[in-house]
Amino acid sequence: MKNSYAISIVFISIVIIIIITTFGDASTYVSFSEARSMFNIGNSSKIHIVGQLNKNENNEIQGLMNSKNKLSFSFDMIDKNGKIESVFYGEPMPPDFLLSEQIVVIGSYNEESFIANEILLKCPSKYTENNIKL
Repeated sequence: MKNSYAISIVFISIVIIIIITTFGDASTYVSFSEARSMFNIGNSSKIHIVGQLNKNENNEIQGLMNSKNKLSFSFDMIDKNGKIESVFYGEPMPPDFLLSEQIVVIGSYNEESFIANEILLKCPSKYTENNIKL
């Protein structure tokens, strides 16, 4: 019986450690202003910011700049509070980036701008209610 108790305690301890480390990596969505103030106080954890591409009245994207070799790019993004900020992404532009309705950037600030490590896209649906046939 003592061996089964010891194994149970070790198993439960491992599960608790996994749960704690998973919650430690959880992040909430913040605005650019909140992210900048977090950077200024020394918080270097990854931050999630949700927003949209900066488009003019003709639906043209403003502030989009590819590098010469197209292996990185930067763009202007509007957060949930309406603040426009430049975002740098050190990878090629994701497919359907220009068609996205909403963007989530995950990363942190440096001295000049927000550096995204990941970009998550919410693209418009290919299917509309009119095209669905049962």
